[in-house]
Amino acid sequence: MPPVTLVADWRKIASELPAAWDDARLKLTVDDETEAARAAALLGGASPFRRGKEIHLYAGRAGRGIAPDLLARLLRRLDREGIRGSLELVSAALFEPPKPPPRPSLVERWDTALAALPPDWSDAYAEVEIVSSDFVDRAALLLSPANPQRVPKSLAMRFRSARRFGYGVAPAMARRCFERIDAERILGDVRILHALSDTKPVYTQGPVWYVGGRTI
Repeated sequence: MPPVTLVADWRKIASELPAAWDDARLKLTVDDETEAARAAALLGGASPFRRGKEIHLYAGRAGRGIAPDLLARLLRRLDREGIRGSLELVSAALFEPPKPPPRPSLVERWDTALAALPPDWSDAYAEVEIVSSDFVDRAALLLSPANPQRVPKSLAMRFRSARRFGYGVAPAMARRCFERIDAERILGDVRILHALSDTKPVYTQGPVWYVGGRTI
């Protein structure tokens, strides 16, 4: 019965790896230590590490270690040269897809939007857009202190905010509303559409906004 080749060893190891394997650490033990240096040279493309008759190397599918098919071709060189030994799996790691960065909360988006305004801002017209229609009504209820107005044919609501006085929800109250929405894990985005600075209302509740021919 012919000896098992190193290529056959690798194919058996690869067939038994989990479907989601990422990289595999391997150990090749050469039968004749005098041939170990020659074996390491033939495996040079795999960046092997040799210690005596043992040769350590990595195979990988996501950039780390040598590609599985290339490793098979290198091991076939050893088989053709008559270098005998045994290949075994030392350890294997599963592929872990990169995690997307966490989505900013509505509170964080509100804070960021306010931070971009001039220091003397007084009035803002803002929009919050919910990612799913399933949660628009609930978000509108939680945002009710801001008196939100639905934007037709969209998942957005708009509201006014006044920093010191006048018509519009206070920024801190709007923030509290967003905290409540975040607490229910309702996702969305917040942006400020228009802003005014240092307004001084005279016998009024604040500036009058005209959007699309309508007073808001």
